[in-house]
Amino acid sequence: MATTSYVNKRTAHRWRLLALMLVGVFFAFGSFWLLQVMRGDAQGPNVNVGNDPDYIIDNFSFVRMSETGQPRYVISGERLTHRPADNTSVIDKPVVQSMSTDKPHMTMTANLAHVNQDQNQIDLSGNVDISRPGSATSQPLRIRTEALTVLPDEEISKTDKPIEMKLGAASVTGVGMVANNATQQLTLGGRGRIIYPPRAAR
Repeated sequence: MATTSYVNKRTAHRWRLLALMLVGVFFAFGSFWLLQVMRGDAQGPNVNVGNDPDYIIDNFSFVRMSETGQPRYVISGERLTHRPADNTSVIDKPVVQSMSTDKPHMTMTANLAHVNQDQNQIDLSGNVDISRPGSATSQPLRIRTEALTVLPDEEISKTDKPIEMKLGAASVTGVGMVANNATQQLTLGGRGRIIYPPRAAR
C-alpha cells in the first residue's frame, strides 16, 4: 500500500509539472502573437482580414528607440485603433515628442493622427500645434495649422496648409512649410507675411 501511495504521488507531481509547462508554453506563444500584432505581422500575406480593427488601446504611450538605445521620439494619445489590412493606426488626441539629447525637444499635438507604419509617416489633422522651447542657439518656436505630415525618423514636418508661427517675438503667416528639426532649418511657402516687434529705444 505504501508503494502504491508513493507511485500515485509521483504521478500526481508529474501531472502538475506537465500542466505548468503547458501553461508556460501557452503564455509564451500568446506573448509572441501579441508582439507580432503590435508590429502589424499577425496575419499572413495571403489572408484577407478585412479592415476592421484588430486591436484598440486606450491611454497608450509608444517609445521609438535609436540605434544607440536612446529614446528617439514618443507617441502617446487617448486611444489607438489599428487596422490590419493596410497596417495603419488612428490616434485620438495624439502627442508626438522628439527626445533628442542635443537639440530642444519639439512637441506636436492635434485632434487626430493617422499613422502609416509601413512608410513611418504620421499625418496630424485638426488644431495642429507645434511648440519648441528656446535654447542658447535658437528662439522659442510655436506653429499652428490644420494639417501636418511628420516623418519622425528624418525629424521633418511639412504642410501645404496656412500656418501661423511665432519665432521669438516675431510673428509669421504663410501657406506651406517644411521644418527640419535635425538641422534647425525652416522653409516657408509663398504668400507669407513677417511682423517684427519694434526695436527697444536706446
